[in-house]
Amino acid sequence: MNPRDLIHSLDEKACLALLSGWVQHKSYSETDGERALVHHVVDQMKAMGIEAEAQAFDEGRRANAIGRWKGTGGGKSLMFNGHLDTNPATEGWTVDPWGGLVDDQFIYGIGVSNMKAGDAASYCAVKTLLDAGVKLKGDVVLTYVVGELQGGVGTVAAIRNGIRADYFVNSEPTDVQAVTMHACAFSFVIELVGNTRHLSKREQAVDAIMAACDLIPRLNGMAFSGALTAEHESINRVHVGVVHGALGKELHEWRAPQVADYCKLKGSGRYAPGQTQEGALADMQRELAALEVRFPGLKTTIRIEKKEGHQSMPAFEVARDARIVKTVNAAYEAVRGEKQPTGAIKPPGFFGTDAGHLYAEAGMEGIVCGPGGRYNTMPDERVEIRDFLDMVRIYMLTILDICEVA
Repeated sequence: MNPRDLIHSLDEKACLALLSGWVQHKSYSETDGERALVHHVVDQMKAMGIEAEAQAFDEGRRANAIGRWKGTGGGKSLMFNGHLDTNPATEGWTVDPWGGLVDDQFIYGIGVSNMKAGDAASYCAVKTLLDAGVKLKGDVVLTYVVGELQGGVGTVAAIRNGIRADYFVNSEPTDVQAVTMHACAFSFVIELVGNTRHLSKREQAVDAIMAACDLIPRLNGMAFSGALTAEHESINRVHVGVVHGALGKELHEWRAPQVADYCKLKGSGRYAPGQTQEGALADMQRELAALEVRFPGLKTTIRIEKKEGHQSMPAFEVARDARIVKTVNAAYEAVRGEKQPTGAIKPPGFFGTDAGHLYAEAGMEGIVCGPGGRYNTMPDERVEIRDFLDMVRIYMLTILDICEVA
């Protein structure tokens, strides 16, 4: 059977039913539901006839679902990587977040975009090829991990357990675009300490809240120094998401007539491959030094915030002419009849993904390309059915090209 016949043999209803079933698992990060879905996916991989295990980490408290379709030998191996843990459902939903509802255009549910649709697409691609009797030379490795929402601890555990392949596809939601570069993420805390006075003597005070109001738009407009190209700089970003200002570090609110002498800001930054956290921090410190000049007497500090049990996500990059990129581009064109958007595409270029770990720690060549994204992490989160099914077909063609038919 030629590749075009294979992709047209896709059982669309079965693929949607599988994804709907995965959505119905409430797999919040670090919960029993996360573990239950891991074991469910392992059982399904075994049922379709490939090696599979729940690979434990974190002293046995968590596990990744790892599968391997073994080839006959002599071909390149390909890994699909995606996470099963999800963000929590918020207010504002009009459908059941765990109903897995399918209508004429969308499939709905918490985590369906981020990123069970991507996971199910790789599973369905493998199952469709297996059901058609295809035999490959190279292995296909399926890594359905947990802990991505803790900075990718599941993928790091898989890497350190020896899981590798020649190439990888990370299935994070990119609206089926080929993302060849994304930023590294870091979190920061800035403290501004001024000098209080009663409002009657406001002119003598150093107002920490006014200093914060001056600083925030400057930070939010920053690009860091040292970007290798304009494309690299395009995925630089700083955003202040938390502001607390009042009297003293205890943030006393009952004395509103006094000028606030303390303000704490929390936010996140993004920088590209080739730039560093140290360089980004130095650029921000220069902004703080300039703020102290504009507000004489103000004292400023900045520190990187690290959460216990969380992993930092590195930046990711792959050359546009790399084999995996050219293969995915060609598969997209075969399915959709048009060129695939490729590069440091935004907003996915601002995301952190497990591709960073596969690139930085495992030294693997890969790409980020998955269904969903447009309706990501919002009430009535959903994925367009066309995108999901086209992604299955694109993954099928990618497998056939990279791993080669035996």
